[in-house]
Amino acid sequence: MPTSKTTSIVAVLLVITGLLAVQFNPTPEMHRAKIRQSLGDRSPLMRLLGIGSITAFLSNYHSVGVASYTKAGDRTLSIGAFGVVHVLDPRDGKSD
Repeated sequence: MPTSKTTSIVAVLLVITGLLAVQFNPTPEMHRAKIRQSLGDRSPLMRLLGIGSITAFLSNYHSVGVASYTKAGDRTLSIGAFGVVHVLDPRDGKSD
């Protein structure tokens, strides 16, 4: 059975983790920059045509406080938390 001291320590760590998650939630520009970079890295032609920039511009940013994501239409383009953004592969929905 956990002691009240252990419970207090766990509660404090959870609060600190939550506050850090909110503080370091990726911004819309972080998501858009990562989308531009990721799509440009996939293909020189995509980079030349500016597909990454267009896709990033058309994306909609959504924040849930401790994490965030971008969508274009029905498709989730990127997810992020703790200052890290992952762009999902449009073919299968998995991260790069």
